[in-house]
Amino acid sequence: MTGNLVVLAYSGGLDTSVSVQWIKEKYGADVITMCLDVGQQKDLKAIEEKAKKIGAIKHYSIDAKEEFVKNYIFPAIKANGLYEGEYPLSSALSRPLIASELVEISKIENADGVAHGCTGKGNDQVRFEVTINSLSPGLKIIAPIREWDLDRPSEIAYAKKHGIPIPVDVDSPYSTDQNLWGRSIECGVLELPDHEPPSDVFEWTNTPEDAPDEPEYVSIEFENGVPISVSGKKMNGVDLLFLLNKIAGKHGIGRIDMIEDRLVGIKSREVYECPAATIILKAHKDLERMVLTKHEVYFKEIVDSKWAQLIYTGLWWDPLKNALDAFIDVTQERVIGEVRLKLFKGNVSVVGRSSPVGLYDPELATYEPHSTFDQKASEGFIKLWGLPTSVATNIIKKAKKKEE
Repeated sequence: MTGNLVVLAYSGGLDTSVSVQWIKEKYGADVITMCLDVGQQKDLKAIEEKAKKIGAIKHYSIDAKEEFVKNYIFPAIKANGLYEGEYPLSSALSRPLIASELVEISKIENADGVAHGCTGKGNDQVRFEVTINSLSPGLKIIAPIREWDLDRPSEIAYAKKHGIPIPVDVDSPYSTDQNLWGRSIECGVLELPDHEPPSDVFEWTNTPEDAPDEPEYVSIEFENGVPISVSGKKMNGVDLLFLLNKIAGKHGIGRIDMIEDRLVGIKSREVYECPAATIILKAHKDLERMVLTKHEVYFKEIVDSKWAQLIYTGLWWDPLKNALDAFIDVTQERVIGEVRLKLFKGNVSVVGRSSPVGLYDPELATYEPHSTFDQKASEGFIKLWGLPTSVATNIIKKAKKKEE
């Protein structure tokens, strides 16, 4: 690839900063950098200036917050997206978007390749490269950190040698990634699964002990499966997530500490802060139970689990994911209504829900005399419902007696 052009997904951190120089040195290529704003609350102007200072010939800063919410986070809400029942897929959701933009810019710039700063141990390398290969088969992919097998001390030494500014947080023992849907924290003492995460790893959430001593009530309204208002105030998705991250974080809600199965086969201890995701997903799932039939609810749990696995493992563009989306979208046409939540000391509880299309019928459910439910119908129903079990049990008993 000598003398060619490469587009690098650039965050401004140590890995991608040394990658700029490494690509120039190793491949003799010019480097264009690209940074997407997905709500990580970083100074994109400073990132652009740094990229150009260390050798990028051009830089793209892209505000992708609205697209991220509409096309990635909202589908995750509809799918109750939780990997292994706990992780809301915050980082996993942003990777196909970033990779897609890499491909688009490579086309605009007529680039010969694209690059990322992922290691060979993590999931992100898969998420980036499967998307790139799906959207632009044959496009050259460079992974400097993986190819060079770099560790942090080696990267720091390389940065100093080439005059690359080292991030102010480079001495932090933690590796973090964040966007509107959550924040992940790795490394340092967190690699010891029997140690409680120290308080300094958290930025978005209070400890439950330091959370307000009075509960706060919040209502989230949904339309077609996605949130459209908070406590009666309608707002766009970006503002809604910023607000709920702030409110839920204040009450110590959204801390996740789990042993996670990485795609590459490694078990990893992962710590997350996902305040908005935690309360939105809880509210959404509760509303689904009110408006969907039990058959839809039971089957959708299977679909949701598979959906989360696909996104976690980098298969955003897989045909199966599109098929699952089709089923999910049909169910969400009736996920309309409002859920009331109680936030207190690290806990969120659903305390009320309402929907114009809810299947809850108080006239059927009530135990009062005016109930419309015909209790006499239950006797025949019970006999038919339990008939296979009764028949099988009796036959097994008879067979055992014969053996005796």
